Amino acid sequence: MERTVYLDGQFIKESEAKVSIFDRGFLFGDAVYEVTAVLNGLLVENEGHMLRLQRSCDELQIALPVTIEQIIAIQRELIKVNQLDEGGIYLQVSRGNAGDRDFAYPSADVKPTLVLFTQARSLLNTPKATKGMKVITTEDIRWKRRDIKTVGLLAPCMAKQGALDKQVDDAWLIEDGYITEGSSNNAYIVTQEGVLITRALSNDILHGITRKALLELAEKENMKIEERSFTVEEAYQASEAFVSSATTFVWPVIEIDGKTIADGKPGSVATKLRNIYIELALQTAE
Repeated sequence: MERTVYLDGQFIKESEAKVSIFDRGFLFGDAVYEVTAVLNGLLVENEGHMLRLQRSCDELQIALPVTIEQIIAIQRELIKVNQLDEGGIYLQVSRGNAGDRDFAYPSADVKPTLVLFTQARSLLNTPKATKGMKVITTEDIRWKRRDIKTVGLLAPCMAKQGALDKQVDDAWLIEDGYITEGSSNNAYIVTQEGVLITRALSNDILHGITRKALLELAEKENMKIEERSFTVEEAYQASEAFVSSATTFVWPVIEIDGKTIADGKPGSVATKLRNIYIELALQTAE
């Protein structure tokens, strides 16, 4: 079935959706995006995604063309018309079409381009959640404002493809000897002493919505938490490693750079956090 998508005020068939070649999202990557998970036809942690969307737009001086309330209504309509039960909704706001190519921001009367579409996929039952994933480490060559969720994702795409070329699942990015995050997820390790470690929030990493929820859940479970940078060697020696994102929730990492983590099986911390996060998501999705 051909999807219905949303483009600048219209719900139309995906084959009919067209964006100008002069759109700044196409020419400059001058755009931001969000992906919200959908479970049982309901939006998961969407409030956090909308707050981050607004922050990203504010940081880049992009004015949302509609209100947050209108965006949520669009999301729900797309879920309905596309009969989406499980998967995600992609949302993108670009600075719009100024009618030509120019590095300078266009005048305020240029309306931003708003695009949303659904993606059906299995979130609850995935092999990587039960069997774990393998990653390699690679240099982090991204820009210095990774806290803004822009569509400028060429470096993460290169990292991901580099991992796939080596027949593993993903890449963890390294800067100055420390792990920043995964190509499209936040990264965590658990020490042999049971301490959960993930990099502290800054401009160096994306402020993950799932990350925030997981740390709150871990605190409620009386887990010891350290928000700090960790080295590749610490990751090799960890008792567990895992990643989180909006549509993976929690996926265990069982191998890094060919080195098996602990016994090479998903650990108890990652498994527990995934289970209680999904339980919370199912209870609070709207």
